Amino acid sequence: MARTTGKTTAFQSGWTAFAGVLMIFGGAMAIFEGIAAIAKDDVFVTTRNYIFQWDLTGWGWVHLILGIVIALAGCALFTGALWARLIGVVLAGLGAVANFLWLPYYPFWSIILIAINIFVIWALCARTERTT
Repeated sequence: MARTTGKTTAFQSGWTAFAGVLMIFGGAMAIFEGIAAIAKDDVFVTTRNYIFQWDLTGWGWVHLILGIVIALAGCALFTGALWARLIGVVLAGLGAVANFLWLPYYPFWSIILIAINIFVIWALCARTERTT
């Protein structure tokens, strides 16, 4: 049974902290991904005839900016504010979609980041009250 401290249960704050740490980690990984794509396009292998073709430098900027915003939102989760949880769910969803579209360029990295974003969404939306 979770201990209650005011309005927030230990269960709720634990999952929120978990999501915050994962968002900071996932944001840092997206930042590195963006820097690699901006700095040197030939690091990544491009596949032909992919529906979502876009310049790697453009994808690099998308991942860099999204990574910075996700990491900042992860830091904001430690305040315990509801708006931070809502923003976290939206940004984790955007991160998962961006990495899905990034799959042909770096599949393993994309799958890892998609999984991290799904865990973040689950942790932020997890049921926080227990009924007995």
